[in-house]
Amino acid sequence: MEAETLALAQEIEFTLWALFARATITVKLVMIVLIVASFWSWAIIFQKLIDYRKARREAARFDRAFWSGEPLDQLFEQIGPDPKGQSEKVFAAGMIEWRRSHRADGRFIAGAQARIDRSMDVAIAKEAEGLQAGLPVLATVGSTAPFVGLFGTVIGIMNSFIEIAQQQNTNLAVVAPGIAEALLATGLGLLAAIPAVIFYNKLSADSDRIIASYEAFADEFATILSRQLDS
Repeated sequence: MEAETLALAQEIEFTLWALFARATITVKLVMIVLIVASFWSWAIIFQKLIDYRKARREAARFDRAFWSGEPLDQLFEQIGPDPKGQSEKVFAAGMIEWRRSHRADGRFIAGAQARIDRSMDVAIAKEAEGLQAGLPVLATVGSTAPFVGLFGTVIGIMNSFIEIAQQQNTNLAVVAPGIAEALLATGLGLLAAIPAVIFYNKLSADSDRIIASYEAFADEFATILSRQLDS
């Protein structure tokens, strides 16, 4: 009997593909969902790493140009009213409102400072929305993937017990394949969740730092314009 069990166990494949192929349709669907979620998370992660790197480079380049001593009107003419860079968009929003606040006699319309501040705040909010796009997906995958994998494991183990009851056989060769298939779902859930959680925390912190740099620039720029208004 032991020889037959050993022979049966040796005939069973325990590769990932074999475990997936033997799983029930419900467990297969769970595995597919987790694999798709994992690829989706990694696509967002790589895209955000690229976007944040470009944003930091653009901010550093614009910061050098802004503090180079070049007249602000001349700098605005160079980048135009619809620039591509995030820092440039914040600067352009302030400059556009600055120019709109001039009257024909050279004086300023009342409330110019408040309108300039609001214009830059709106520009920062738009850029923040773009920087943080996709991060909720990472948070969702990180928080739900383990439970989705656990659901697949529960279904797989339940099916294993049903098979044991039907065959009236508790040999390891009968029990092991079903349990291995069930645990694969949990493994895939953790494989999707762990990177999503780690990079969500990292990317959220990076995004906050970039947005904080835009807000700091807006405050400095508003201070410069305030001096011009007071004079």
